[in-house]
Amino acid sequence: MQSIDKFNFAGKKAFVRVDFNVPLDENFQITDDNRIRAALPTLKKILADGGSLIIASHMGRPKKNPDLKYSLKAILAHVSKLLGVDVKFAPDCMGEETAQMAAALKPGEALLLENLRFYAEEEGKPRGEFANDEEKNAAKKAIQESQKKFTATLASYADCYVNDAFGTAHRAHASTALIAKYFDENNKMFGYLMEKEVLAVEKIMTNTARPFTAIMGGSKVSSKIEIIENLLTKVDNLIIAGGMTYTFTKAMGGKIGNSICEDDKLDLALELLEKAKANHVNVVLATDAKIADAFSNDAHTQFVPVDQIPDGWEGLDIGPETEKLFGDVIKSSKTILWNGPTGVFEFDNFTHGSLSVGEAIVEATKNGAFSLVGGGDSVACVNKFGLADGVSYVSTGGGALLEAIEGRVLPGIEAIRGY
Repeated sequence: MQSIDKFNFAGKKAFVRVDFNVPLDENFQITDDNRIRAALPTLKKILADGGSLIIASHMGRPKKNPDLKYSLKAILAHVSKLLGVDVKFAPDCMGEETAQMAAALKPGEALLLENLRFYAEEEGKPRGEFANDEEKNAAKKAIQESQKKFTATLASYADCYVNDAFGTAHRAHASTALIAKYFDENNKMFGYLMEKEVLAVEKIMTNTARPFTAIMGGSKVSSKIEIIENLLTKVDNLIIAGGMTYTFTKAMGGKIGNSICEDDKLDLALELLEKAKANHVNVVLATDAKIADAFSNDAHTQFVPVDQIPDGWEGLDIGPETEKLFGDVIKSSKTILWNGPTGVFEFDNFTHGSLSVGEAIVEATKNGAFSLVGGGDSVACVNKFGLADGVSYVSTGGGALLEAIEGRVLPGIEAIRGY
């Protein structure tokens, strides 16, 4: 596998798949440009070498081509400003005009393609309603055939391929995985961001310093089953936090009042506890909770044992005993994975548990632990609390990170690295 650091892009056209799926307000202004900034080291390296850039991304989930509310033209000026060059814009990612614009690029120049997902071929799935399965299967076969031509056209613009979009690495889409087949192993590579993400996941899941502690939050056990099951073969400590707490507590016979709970997953919760015991994994559950008489920042609150929540009250965060319990486990760890807050951190009155976990992770990191924070809410937590610089790595991955933790092979990584 080629390394971007050792590759010389001089005189070459590079097709770079980035994740510029950034949020826009009603005036099409960017409200968070972190994803663009994350790709800058890769893009600037190519330009500094004397290469030319063909930048490709998706935005949103358009259902037709084109759907201008998802046009990447909205971000063009900001990308140009951050990159320090006047980025050209191709009003389509296909067509003769785009091919000519790509061919005309000189060293040090950049071209941003219009939204790849304006074409159903990018995802390889037919769009629209179908009268029956036969019609749907025929449409699926047709789109897969046209996807080959779509992918070949994208590849034809460039001499080399760089994937720097970890957030889409779990999708076997045309520009994230299939395109790599058109480049030999010396001309396809990860960008800097993708490289960092892959190394961070490997450090967590393969090259693990012990003790290894995973903190799993979130409201539903059902959405984290595969992650938890895979972690039970990897970790020394598994901290269960967030809304999942109450499903486990009720399964063990506790009283949880009106707290969120998946009643159809009580048996599963007990099975997971048995698997943990069989694997000698220390499962750490909350002992007390900050409860409220309504799902509101302004609700009345009190602290009670987590298994003695009165009717009419619900747990919205962990209590001080649990903060200490979780903190002690985290601070004694050498590898830490945090996915999901301890409570409803969006409400200021229920942020303290998540803040205490974040601070414990920062302290452990200072003492030599490797810490990876991933998943939207956890990332939002560390950013809200200003703790991002105190952890080892904050993943941009979302779904890709979670699938990697589940132990799945990610198509965007496999396409370049091979297995």
